[in-house]
Amino acid sequence: MVKTFARLAPVALVVIAVGCAGARLATRSYPPPTADELLAAVRARQAAVAGMNVEARATSWLGGERVRGTVQMLVARGGQLRFEAEVALQGTVALLAVDGGQFTFIDNQKHVFRKGPACPANVAALIRIPLQPAEVAALLLGDLPLPEGNAPARVEWDGTRGADVLVLAGPQGTTLWLGLRRPNPSAPAWDVVSLEGQAVGGASRWRVAYDDFERVGSVALPRLVRFAEPGKDWDNGVEIKIRERALNPSFPDGAFTLVEPKGYTVELAACGARP
Repeated sequence: MVKTFARLAPVALVVIAVGCAGARLATRSYPPPTADELLAAVRARQAAVAGMNVEARATSWLGGERVRGTVQMLVARGGQLRFEAEVALQGTVALLAVDGGQFTFIDNQKHVFRKGPACPANVAALIRIPLQPAEVAALLLGDLPLPEGNAPARVEWDGTRGADVLVLAGPQGTTLWLGLRRPNPSAPAWDVVSLEGQAVGGASRWRVAYDDFERVGSVALPRLVRFAEPGKDWDNGVEIKIRERALNPSFPDGAFTLVEPKGYTVELAACGARP
């Protein structure tokens, strides 16, 4: 594993008082960026961050119960995933793998081997982030898959976060919001600080917040990732605190597949609806 680097310096922002309550919103201290500029920044980031080997402390709501534990993660852009959950004095209690649209899961406590399609409901079996595999992988890597071609995009300003927001159409009619911030207003660099997504007809958005950054080369990588499902707050979501991280490792053959343990009960995993 690779130890983390120094934290980023805070962003310099100009703020103004708004309204009687004294709320403060940030204003840009640089010319508004174009959608093409932000798209290019995200694509460059994705080219630089292809995968990670991570040790993290994860907190998640599963089955109505708040669960905490150490999780070893292998993450490859495009949707290959492997999670191994460890509990003190028990060792590895559960493993999840996704590869080629297929999902496998081992429950070492119940001695169950589960397999099925890698739909959002199954991908969320260990860490509750019910999105498509490529979305989960990109989210953990610090961004989101961009649509192919020249899909319409626009830029908004988020004064609360002090970030420019790239708004664009996602897969299956979804809408995506990527919040990007300039760590240095005088330099043309952009860091992804937030993500949001909403399905067609959805009443609310799922949300991601990134904090506590480390910079590896020209890329800012978050050490704290929080995820909230549509209509839920952060306290009822997922929190991932990254302890150690190796960027762009070589994954061994079979890293993203699990073999049925001898004597385990085999179950077929059905798919639930996408949130």
